[in-house]
Amino acid sequence: MGRDLTALFDPGSVAVVGASDDPAKYGHAVASQALRAPGRRPVHLVNRRGGTVLGRTAAPSLAAIGEPVELVVISVPGAGFEAAVDDALACGARAIVGITAGFAEAGPEGLARQRAVAARVRAAGAVLVGPNCLGIADNTTELYLASDRFAPGGVALLSQSGNLALELQLRAAPHGLGFSRFVSLGNQADVTLVDLVEDCARHEATAAIAVYAEDFGDGRAFARAAAAAGKPVVLLSAGRGAASARSAQSHTGALTTSADVVAAACRDAGVELVHTPREMTVVLAALSAGPRTSGRRTAVFTDGGGHGAIAADAAEDAGLDVPELGARAQERLRAVLWEQSAVGNPVDLAGMGEQNPRSYADTVAELLAADEVDAVLMTGYFGGYAASDGGLGGGLGGGSAGGADHSPDGGSALAQGEQRAARAIAAHLAAAPKPLVVQSMYPRSPSCRILAAAGVPVFAATEDAARALAAMTARGAAGPPALPALPAPAAPLRDTGYHGVRALLDSAGVPFPPAREITDEAGLLAAAREFEGPYVLKALHLLHKSDAGGVALRLADADALLAAHRDMHARLGAPSYSVEAMADLTDGVELIVGVNRDPRFGPVAMVGLGGVLTETLRDVAFALAPVPARRAEALLRGLRTAALLKGVRGRPAVDVAAAAAVIERVTAVAAAHPEIAELEVNPLLVRPDGAVALDARAVLL
Repeated sequence: MGRDLTALFDPGSVAVVGASDDPAKYGHAVASQALRAPGRRPVHLVNRRGGTVLGRTAAPSLAAIGEPVELVVISVPGAGFEAAVDDALACGARAIVGITAGFAEAGPEGLARQRAVAARVRAAGAVLVGPNCLGIADNTTELYLASDRFAPGGVALLSQSGNLALELQLRAAPHGLGFSRFVSLGNQADVTLVDLVEDCARHEATAAIAVYAEDFGDGRAFARAAAAAGKPVVLLSAGRGAASARSAQSHTGALTTSADVVAAACRDAGVELVHTPREMTVVLAALSAGPRTSGRRTAVFTDGGGHGAIAADAAEDAGLDVPELGARAQERLRAVLWEQSAVGNPVDLAGMGEQNPRSYADTVAELLAADEVDAVLMTGYFGGYAASDGGLGGGLGGGSAGGADHSPDGGSALAQGEQRAARAIAAHLAAAPKPLVVQSMYPRSPSCRILAAAGVPVFAATEDAARALAAMTARGAAGPPALPALPAPAAPLRDTGYHGVRALLDSAGVPFPPAREITDEAGLLAAAREFEGPYVLKALHLLHKSDAGGVALRLADADALLAAHRDMHARLGAPSYSVEAMADLTDGVELIVGVNRDPRFGPVAMVGLGGVLTETLRDVAFALAPVPARRAEALLRGLRTAALLKGVRGRPAVDVAAAAAVIERVTAVAAAHPEIAELEVNPLLVRPDGAVALDARAVLL
C-alpha cells in the first residue's frame, strides 16, 4: 500500500500563501485557478499585506485564518519558504505544495535546506510536493492549483516541466484526450514520482499515466510501480543520448548508455517509452481507444499503392509485421473486391472506393475476421469523399482522385456512401474487436469523425498511425509485466582477480573449462600435468588481453605451452598467468553477458554477440537484472545476428537454452552483489551441446 495522498488531491480546505493581484506573480495565477471552484471547499488567500486579492479579503497570515487548513500552496520568495512551511504545519496542514525555487537545483546549500524542510514535513505526518514545482490540479475533485487549465479526461500527467505539460495539453485536445490530474514534480523532496504513479494507479478516474521525467530518483522503484499499475504508463524522458557518468572499465561499460538503461527498464516494466511530445499524445490516443492485442501481424489496407507501400514500411519500422495473407484470406477478399484490387498485403482497393464506398467496410470486415490478422492499418484517401475541412490541416485540396464525379450530386452521393461505410466499419469493429487505426489525408472529415467517435484512432501522418498501432499491440493479452526481484545481498566479493571471479561464478553453476593460476614455469608444468591439452595461456591483470597479445590459443602440449609462456612473459611481464584447457570451438558462437550497476536502476544486464568484436559490432540487448532464462532466451533471439544461433551455411543450431541458463546465473550473481559495479563473461561460448564461459572479470564500486 502506497502513501495516502488524499489531502493532496481532495483536501477539505485550501490556502494559497503568496496570493497576489499582480498578474506577473505566480501567486496570482494559482489563486485565480483556486477560485474556479469556491463551492467545493473553502479557499483562503494569504498575503502578508492583508487587504484584498482578486476581490476577496486576504488574510495576513495562515494563523489569521482562524481555522485549520488541510492543503497549503506556498508561492513566496525563497528566504521565506521555511517559515511558511512551519506556519502551514502549525495550522494543521496535511499537504503542502511548494512552488518556491532556490533549493536542490541551486546547489549544495539549497539541497541541505530542502532536506531539512522535507524532514520537518514528514515528522509532522504531512506530505510535500516540490519545492520548485508549478502546482497541481485534479479535475475529478475540482482542485485547481496550477497556472493552466487542463481539460477533463482520463490521463494523469506527471511532469518535471510546466511548459511541456502545456504542450501536451494542446496536442492532446485534437485527439479528444483530457486529464484527470496534473502534478508538477519539482524537486521531489518528499512526494516522489513513484508515490504519484502508485496513487494514480489506485485512482479510478485515471485510465492512463503520462510521465515526463528528467530524474527518476529510484528508477527501479519507478519500474516496479509502473509494472504494477494495471493501466498504461507512457514515459517521455530527457537525456537519453548522454553516456553514463560512470567510467567504463569493460565492454559492458563501454556499450551501456543511460538511454539503454531507461529503454530496458521500460521494456521490462511494460512502459511505453516515447521520444517527443507528439509521439506521447499519439500513444495516449491509441491506448485510450479500442481493443489491444499481443499479436503484431498487421494488414495494411489502402486505396492507392503509394499510401500502402509507405504505410507498410512505417508499420515495420514501428516493429509490426506485415506478412502476405494466406490463400483463404485472399480468396475471401477477392469475393468483395474487383479484379484489379491487390489482396496480398498491402490490400489495395485500386480505385474501387470511388465506385462503391461500401468496399471499404467490406474489406475491413474480412480483415478483422481473418485469424491470421491481429491488427489493421487503414491508410490513404478515406475521408476525402466527405471532407469538409479542405484537406490535411487545411493544406491539401479536398478533391477525390482517379476521375471521380466531382459534381454536387455525385459528391453528395459519394459523401453519403462514405459516411455509411464509416458507420459500417464501426459496427464490424464492435462485432470483431481488433486494433484498427486509420491514417487519412482528411482526418477531420465527417467520415473520420464517425470513426473517431467509435473509438478508432485517426491520424494525419502515416508514421503516427503506425506508432499508435504498435502501442495497441505491445502488451495486450500478454498479461502484466513481471519485474525480477533483487535477491538478498550475498557475502561481499573480496578477490576480484580472474580466478576469484571464476570461483564466484563457478559456485553459482556457471561452467568453465579447467584452469589453474600460475606464477612460474614450475606451476605451468604442474598445470599441464593436471589436465590434458590443447591449452590456452592468458596473461592476467590486463583489461583487453587479446589486444595486448596476452592470449595464446591451441597450444598442443606442454612444450608449446612453455614456449608461449616464455615469449609472453618476455613481452608483458605479467605477475601471473592462467593455464586453461582449450574449449572445443567447433560450431560455436561467442556471446557476451555483462551486468552494470546503474545508480538509479540498479543492476542492468547486457547480452549480445561477444568475443573480440563486441564493441565493433554492438549487437547487444539490455534488461534489468537478474534476467530469468526465459527472458534471456528472448533477448538472444531478438539480436540482429540471431540467425547465427539457428545455424547458417550448413552449421548446426546452437543450444540457446543453455546460454540463457548461464545468463540467468551470471545476472543473479551480479544482482546479489551490490558491491560489484561491473561483472562480465566474454566470451560465453555456446555450441550445439551446451555453453561454457571462457573469460570473466569484475569491477568493484
